[in-house]
Amino acid sequence: MAVVITLDQMLLKRGMTLSELAVRVDITLANLSILKTGKAKAIRFSTLDAICRELQCQPGDLLAHDPDSVAP
Repeated sequence: MAVVITLDQMLLKRGMTLSELAVRVDITLANLSILKTGKAKAIRFSTLDAICRELQCQPGDLLAHDPDSVAP
């Protein structure tokens, strides 16, 4: 998929762990991990809103479009 998740970089910038974010957003660590690794097929806007609120960022800080990342 050409949509790339940059959650790991944002967590690093904010000095926050995935576990800490999971608690703050009230999402399971497993589901957040699926999102972080780019294996998620969808994300609810409410979840994206909560993540952005906790990381103090914009959706564009977490999502990027990279056509070169698409597997042939």
